[in-house]
Amino acid sequence: MKKIGVLTSGEDAPGMNAAIRAVVRSGTYHGMEMVGVKHGSYGVIHELFEEINEKSVGSIMQRGGTILQSSISEEIYTEEGLQRGIGNLKNENIEALVIIGGREALKTAQAFSKFDFPCVVIPATIESNIPGVDYTIGFHTALNNIIHYIDRIRDTASSHEKTSIVEVAGEDAGNIAYYAGLAGGAEKILIPGWKEDADYIIQQIKAGDEKRYSIIVIAEGSINGEDFKRQLKEQAGVESRLIALGDTQRGGAPTGIDRILASRLGVFAIESLLNHESSKMVGIYHNELVSYDLDELPSHKADMGESMYQLFKKLS
Repeated sequence: MKKIGVLTSGEDAPGMNAAIRAVVRSGTYHGMEMVGVKHGSYGVIHELFEEINEKSVGSIMQRGGTILQSSISEEIYTEEGLQRGIGNLKNENIEALVIIGGREALKTAQAFSKFDFPCVVIPATIESNIPGVDYTIGFHTALNNIIHYIDRIRDTASSHEKTSIVEVAGEDAGNIAYYAGLAGGAEKILIPGWKEDADYIIQQIKAGDEKRYSIIVIAEGSINGEDFKRQLKEQAGVESRLIALGDTQRGGAPTGIDRILASRLGVFAIESLLNHESSKMVGIYHNELVSYDLDELPSHKADMGESMYQLFKKLS
């Protein structure tokens, strides 16, 4: 392969720039011409291509976000939009794409693979909800960001003896909420599929087995934060503060672990294409580099099993 494109898709995650850097520098090392696609799949359809080389990615590893910008275009999932995008890529002599992102990246790559256009996905999402990998680019940084806020929130919560509800990412996965709650010393965690639901937690608090203040970490997909705050007041008589961390979780410089993960996966993605292994997702599983066919992704993903539940119960 002589010319490869790289783009970021979906929500940004700290470490995406480090992944872009690794892809570009590894590609140029192997004599490839590299093209950056701006604004994700939207840029494929609207020909937002720019030359990118080792110099242009020289000072981006430490930056959060993505220098290529990211967006989601539903048009890419239509046959007309997909054919237009592939036509644009071929007109630019782009032979393959490296797509960095979460589930949207996988969905986009799977759409391309149906038309036999080579793609490799590098998983990057703060929720770490991609099956078949230990964790994704951005998870470690976001976890540290949340712990930082929990530590500050606890200072105020203890001073005023107020319960604080900290709402974090996790539409359908509780990885980041669990680890943030565990590392932040939360008294309660509420995540999708958790053995303790909102009613159970409220009844425990009502029974008075909690401290005079507590930190409750909830994943946004488990329950609406405002609803939980209201239920806590109505059913247990507990006043609380709701802190929804939102985009503050994903901002800032990536940690060393995320930079190293991004670097390893960026190089591995290029090597996969050189070995004619396209329509793949690369990742880390049991601390080893792995790759999966996009149409045969494993179903297993990190979940909160009994041992993790018991660990939190013993420490909370």
